[in-house]
Amino acid sequence: MFNLSANVTENRENESEDEHPAVSRADFIPDTTRLVQNDISSIIGEASGIVHNSDQENMSIIPVIQRRNLRREDFSPSEICRLRNSFLPNNPHMLKKYDSKVYCGIYSKDGRYFINATQDKQLHVFSTHNGGFEPYTGIQARDVGWSILDVAISPDNGYIAYSSWSESLYQCPLLREENASSNAMETLQLAPTERRFCVFSIAFSHDGREILCGANDNCLYIYDRERNQKVLEFRGHSKDVNAIIFADDTSQVFFSGSDDGLCKVWDKRTNIDKLNPRAVGMFAGHRSGITYIDSRGDQRYLISNSKDQCIKLWDMRRYSNRTVKQLPDWDYRWMRLNLNEREWNSLLEGDTSVMTYYGHSVRKSLIRCRFSPKVTTGQRYIYTGDARGRLIIYDLLTGRIVHNVRGHKGCVRDVNWHPSGHNILTSSWDGKLNRWTYRTDQE
Repeated sequence: MFNLSANVTENRENESEDEHPAVSRADFIPDTTRLVQNDISSIIGEASGIVHNSDQENMSIIPVIQRRNLRREDFSPSEICRLRNSFLPNNPHMLKKYDSKVYCGIYSKDGRYFINATQDKQLHVFSTHNGGFEPYTGIQARDVGWSILDVAISPDNGYIAYSSWSESLYQCPLLREENASSNAMETLQLAPTERRFCVFSIAFSHDGREILCGANDNCLYIYDRERNQKVLEFRGHSKDVNAIIFADDTSQVFFSGSDDGLCKVWDKRTNIDKLNPRAVGMFAGHRSGITYIDSRGDQRYLISNSKDQCIKLWDMRRYSNRTVKQLPDWDYRWMRLNLNEREWNSLLEGDTSVMTYYGHSVRKSLIRCRFSPKVTTGQRYIYTGDARGRLIIYDLLTGRIVHNVRGHKGCVRDVNWHPSGHNILTSSWDGKLNRWTYRTDQE
C-alpha cells in the first residue's frame, strides 16, 4: 500500500492510459465451469426471474408479461427483478462537482441518506428520501492527513464514522440538529503501535455497537462504541489490511482482505487469540493485493476486487488450503501490469474461486466492487469502479460485461447502488458525483 507518497500519485494521475495502459480483458471469454456446478447459479437465477435456461440469453420482458397475464395475478418479486434487469442504469447525470477528489460515497442501509467524502476534508450528507437528492448537511472532518479513506453510517442512521491517516477513528451525529454542536465530533482511540498509521476500511456491526477496522499495520481492530474502547486488536495478515466486512446481519463472522492477496474468514465466537489469531478459513487465488470485499449477506458468498485486475467470487464451503504465487512487487498506482495470455487464461494452483471477472482496471486507488441489490435485481450483477473513469457491470451468471460506460475523466474509486431504487452513484477523482439511471438509445 502507499506510504503517504502523495506526489507520486499526483504526478502519475494525469498520464494517459496509452503511456501506462491498464490490463483490460473486456474480450475475455469467461470460464463458467465452476459457476454452473455451484448452486449459486440456481439461487441467483430464481431470485432474478430466470425460470428457464433460455431466459438467460433472452432478456426480453415479453415472456414475463405473458406468464403474468396467464396467471392473472401480480408480478412476483423475482419477476419484478427480471423486469428491472431489462432497464439497468446506463446513463450518467452529474449531481455535484467538487474542487477535490471524491474518495467515498455510500447510501445508508435504508437508502434515506447518501454521504460522500472529498480530499478537502469534507463530509457531504444528502437526503435521498423518495428518490430525491437534496443537500442535508456538511461536516468538517479533522485529523485527516492525506484524505478520508472510508466512511460508514450506523444502521439506525444515528451516526457517521470515518477513517483516515490517523491513529483514531472519528464519529459524529448524522442528524443536522445534533451536528450543530462544536463538540459533536468524537474521537475513538485505537492506540496502534505503528507511527504512520491509517485505517483503510471500516464497518458498523448490525446492532451498531461495534466498528470493525482494517489497518496498514497488518491488524484488524474492533471498537466497542458502548464501552467506548478498543476491545480487540490482532495481526491477521502479513501486509496491509485494505478491506473488511461483516458476513451477515448477525455480525459474528467477518471477512478481511489484504495486500498479501488473501481473503480470510474470522468468527468472533471462536474467541480470537490476539497473540495467535487463527482464521476459520481463507481464500487464495489472486495474484496481487485485495482492494475491496463485499458480502452477499448470506454467510455463503463474497466477492473480492484485486490489483491483479479481476474480481473473484468465493463460496464459504470451498476454502483454500494453500497460498498461491503472488506477482512481483509493483506499484499499482502508476506501473504497468504485464501478464501474458497463458497467465490470464488459467487459474493459479490452489485457487478455489467459483468465478473470475475480467475487464475493469484497478489502479491508482483501492477501487471498490459490490453485489447489486437483492430487492431490485435479485443480486444478478456485480458492479465496480474503474481507473479509466468507467462504471462496469458484470453479469454474475455469465461473467460477461453488460455495461462498460465512461462517465468520468478520473478514477472511479467508489460505486453504490441504491438499496431499493434503480440508480447508481459513482464517486470519482475528477471531483464529480454522478447518478446513473436507465435511458434508451432514442432518448
